Amino acid sequence: MANATVLFDINETVLDLSSLKPLFMQVFGNQSALPLWFSRLLHTSTVCVVTKLPSQFAELAAIALDAEAQRWQVSLSPERRQQILAGFAALKPHPDVEPALKSLRASGLRTVAFSNSSLALITTQINQAGLSEHFDRIISVEGFNSFKPDPQVYQRVAEELGAPIAELRLVACHDWDSHGALNAGMQAAYLDRSGQHYHPLYRQPDIMATSMSEIADLIIARTAL
Repeated sequence: MANATVLFDINETVLDLSSLKPLFMQVFGNQSALPLWFSRLLHTSTVCVVTKLPSQFAELAAIALDAEAQRWQVSLSPERRQQILAGFAALKPHPDVEPALKSLRASGLRTVAFSNSSLALITTQINQAGLSEHFDRIISVEGFNSFKPDPQVYQRVAEELGAPIAELRLVACHDWDSHGALNAGMQAAYLDRSGQHYHPLYRQPDIMATSMSEIADLIIARTAL
């Protein structure tokens, strides 16, 4: 069966960061602080990939919070920092996620949670979101000494799953992650959750949709061919 395994990016793709908005507003007093923090986190992780700087995603998340506090001239206490990071571990799933996962698994597809976060954090996130029964595997990049979109990360997860990389498909709402998977030889499905245009210079996935249910239907249709 082609594409028998479907991998899912977790933060934003599966889990909804918007539940952190009230807390970020309390701390930073600006609704832009949350997306800027997460963008800074992703940017920093990419710099670490390119420069081969050893780091952990949780460490980078905390550093990015401190940088945002400096940006907004806010005093961020250790207790507040921990409160935000704890909230990051308890995100709610997007409403379209659970039905899509059920549909994919009912069709005989293997589902895998795959994130730059640590294994402990991903496992906590998945458990608290009530999705643990819908994933066959949870895989973190922490054992790969790098982050997505490093090509070796996608190759290593294929080795971990014991499957040819061309038979794996990543579902992500980040065009850089979709491009990274495609660049490494994996297939991809891009979920447009933000309404932003997919970067025109990036490799284009054969599946693009605005809901996870549509993504699931299209993957199942491709698998049946």
